[in-house]
Amino acid sequence: MTGHDETERTFAALPPARGRGFALTWWGRAWLKALEDAALDAAQVKAGRRLARAGAVGAVSVRPGRITAVVQDRDGAAHRADVLLEELSAAQWDRFLEMAVARAGHVAALLDREMPPHLVEDAATAGVDLLPGMGDLEPTCDCDAWDHCGHTAALCYQVARLLDEDPFVLLLMRGRGERALLDALQTRGAPPAQEGAGDHSEPEGLDALEAYAAADILPPLPSPPDLPAEPGSPPSFDTEIPPAPGVDPAALEFLAARTAVMAHRLLSEALEAGLGAQELTVAQDAVRLAAGAPERTVAERLAEGSGRSLEDLAAAVRAWRYGGTAGLSVLEEEWAVEGEALARARAALEAAWDDEDTRPALRAQGNRWTVTGAPLQLRLGRDGRWWPYRDEGGRWVPAGAGDSDPATALAAAGGRADGP
Repeated sequence: MTGHDETERTFAALPPARGRGFALTWWGRAWLKALEDAALDAAQVKAGRRLARAGAVGAVSVRPGRITAVVQDRDGAAHRADVLLEELSAAQWDRFLEMAVARAGHVAALLDREMPPHLVEDAATAGVDLLPGMGDLEPTCDCDAWDHCGHTAALCYQVARLLDEDPFVLLLMRGRGERALLDALQTRGAPPAQEGAGDHSEPEGLDALEAYAAADILPPLPSPPDLPAEPGSPPSFDTEIPPAPGVDPAALEFLAARTAVMAHRLLSEALEAGLGAQELTVAQDAVRLAAGAPERTVAERLAEGSGRSLEDLAAAVRAWRYGGTAGLSVLEEEWAVEGEALARARAALEAAWDDEDTRPALRAQGNRWTVTGAPLQLRLGRDGRWWPYRDEGGRWVPAGAGDSDPATALAAAGGRADGP
């Protein structure tokens, strides 16, 4: 980065991106999805990805409402490319700040250069869309293209790499620089003055009969108390009293701890978003519990109870950590890709690599495409995402999160985004 102030940041040109995906974070992928879903000419998007991968994008200037860079064609011609993104209004920024200070975790995540899904979801609930949606990225280029051209697409791919490193880049595009935003958060995060401090004239309580009689004129009940920052600690089962036959204290302590974590999450969802918990099967719930890294004896019981070996349970835990129930179903389900789904899958694979020389040879079986001559595999989930797998000792194991772009998914598995 060569410049940094409250209204503009300039990032030096990045090296070529060969052998890696452009967006490794979920918010970086969401940025690219806004480009890929709205562009009318897929060939231009593909051309832009090729230019960005070759390092043809110059220094990127980021300022409120606009990103700019000079992009060189393969023939050496230079074009100024701009992409516009609507700034948030003053009212929207007020709602975002109020939402952020209500949860310390949101501010801490931003300071760690992270953009957790809950922050974006909470902002959307408050009427503030941080990430762009379809059609929100408006292109302009001196090549006179009326839609996204290869130059503006290349700029968007390059910015996805910047967003991976620093989500404040997106917030600047939306209208606020990092320093101004942090100052505003600090100001709003100050504890409010206590009204009536030192006034002891109020009664300590209210007669229940009077409260019942005045129910129709009393104000509504106060909001629920703030959610604790961390789940509660379960009691220790390490006592002098020996456990009853068949009772494993270590397993009980582990189960109590995981239950506290889940209760905290469910309460958070109920208070903040009104969301219900996803119902899990016994086998899925065993994987969720095993993701908490229990002792071996507890892991063995979870494996046995879910009908898995310890090795199968370990693979399932990896799939769970990458994608929850969706990732788990990709691990354990093989299904036939037919008709329209097969046509979409083939089109995605065709568009993922720039040319025939860089495209890996793939052998298809059901929803699984194995790279010829390499221990790599792509699996298509029922949600349309591609999930990377790697052969480790004769066993296919999850190697990354799902992605709408097969090349990006394969890069996450350790394979080159432009071929193995």
